[in-house]
Amino acid sequence: MLFTDDTDAALQAAVALANSTDEAGQPLGSVDDLSAFLVGWSYTGRHDATPAELDAVRRLRPALRELLLAERDDAAAIVNTMLADARALPQLQRHDQWDWHLHAVDPDRPLEERVVVETAMAMVDVIRADEMSRLASCAADDCEDVVLDLSRNRSRRYCSTTCGNREAVAAYRARQRT
Repeated sequence: MLFTDDTDAALQAAVALANSTDEAGQPLGSVDDLSAFLVGWSYTGRHDATPAELDAVRRLRPALRELLLAERDDAAAIVNTMLADARALPQLQRHDQWDWHLHAVDPDRPLEERVVVETAMAMVDVIRADEMSRLASCAADDCEDVVLDLSRNRSRRYCSTTCGNREAVAAYRARQRT
């Protein structure tokens, strides 16, 4: 295991949000989609389930993307700003199926603030472990989504099976033409 379970989950959730669209079925496609996303990633605390909250979380995408794809020193500066802006105060918590782990903001704070802080706290582990290479842009020519590579051999290059298959088919067809 490279990172703790809560760090893995926060990173995967942040990547899913950064890569999401406003289409139905996506994490930010509707208020119901956001609610399902929060349950799926075990987010706890306040969830207003309103269009305003959904819009606020949608507006996080560029900041999440910038953080996830930043160079290490830049990422550290972004994390420090995010945590300071949220007045984060890390504390050990245990709830639901989770054993002791860190929460840095009160569960009653707005969802978008908690998402930012959860992501920033996860990135603290990534930066400290010097594992920024685990985050990259998709290698597909026509995709700019974020890739989180948690594999042992650091072999993940595509954001999804769809992108990987599309690139494999394109490479196969190019070989057949020559």
